[in-house]
Amino acid sequence: MKFKKLSALLLSGAMCLSIAACSGGGETTPAPTTPAESGAPTESGAPAASDLNVAVFYYNYSDAFISNVRNEMDAQFEAIGITPSNYDGNTNQGTQMDQVNTAIANGANVLVVNAVEASADETTQSIVDAAQTAGIPVIFFNREVSDDVVNSYELAAFVGTDPAEAGHMQGELIGNYLVENYDAVDLNGDGVISYVMFKGQENNPEAEYRTQYSVEDANAILEEAGHPALSYYDSAASTQYLVDPNGSWSAAAAQDYMTTILSAYSEANGNMVELVIANNDDMGLGAITALQTAGYNQGVDENGEPLSTNIPVFTVDGLQGIVDAINAGTATGAVGQSASGLASAVVTLVQNYQADGDLMSNTEGMNVDETVAKIRVPYTTVS
Repeated sequence: MKFKKLSALLLSGAMCLSIAACSGGGETTPAPTTPAESGAPTESGAPAASDLNVAVFYYNYSDAFISNVRNEMDAQFEAIGITPSNYDGNTNQGTQMDQVNTAIANGANVLVVNAVEASADETTQSIVDAAQTAGIPVIFFNREVSDDVVNSYELAAFVGTDPAEAGHMQGELIGNYLVENYDAVDLNGDGVISYVMFKGQENNPEAEYRTQYSVEDANAILEEAGHPALSYYDSAASTQYLVDPNGSWSAAAAQDYMTTILSAYSEANGNMVELVIANNDDMGLGAITALQTAGYNQGVDENGEPLSTNIPVFTVDGLQGIVDAINAGTATGAVGQSASGLASAVVTLVQNYQADGDLMSNTEGMNVDETVAKIRVPYTTVS
């Protein structure tokens, strides 16, 4: 296939907040089906819509953004007459691989995968190999999969974002805000802004790039304005970020971290954390909960005046919870990604496959990488 870089962007849609109840993987494993038995394309053409058996694998239902994607995916598949079978990997790659094999054995003829360990090529390649053996397509989404894995199979594709884009956009938001509000943010008046970074998960491309570029780009803006670079709150730390130990990017992890931090770092001690950077909304909201418990980030009154000292909090995802927090004055800004845009691109590829057996045959108007079947859904800003 030949892929062309196109200038138009996928339209970002509204994000649904309700969480639908979905089924998990089956407990029994019947004999594997052949491509023809599973409804995969044969020499006579692609399967009819009524023959499509779509299995969607999520890394973790409890992830707020993934819950929105699941709601959107369910609704958009239902709109074209497909009821997908959904599986919760529960942040366990072994569980997810078992679910993939079970779904194929049960007759799934389209795999849509939000990989638990997307950065591990051997893991995602195993999923591709299973799809190729069955003669069915696999569409990865949200968590970046390597070009080599996608290019290893004609019926493999990826739908997601540009991992670096969110970091650059977040850094610009942070840098510009600090330049405009430097003295107010610099609580101890030492001329340097101290920050905490909630990274999320190690070795995840989105987490890596958001962590790197949000700080680098903010520093470039600060230094151009004559201010020093950001300073990590704990100068003795071996890494300048905190990760969720369960790999779930959770509010609970960030709240626990922030509560512990605030027991030692405070205005009274002259070392208060003056900026929170979180690589998703949930971790930002968890940090806000801890800040509010300590008397910070109480919002604004009817005249827009702050009710307390507010520590700026910046996040990525832009879901309704953080939008509400921004409107209430308890959060500062966010980079938003579109759950509906992501779901729409996945559903389009499934429709392409149903129409002529080629996932990428109808991708005009989308941002497609030049040398690999990857579609990029753009981010937005919320502030």
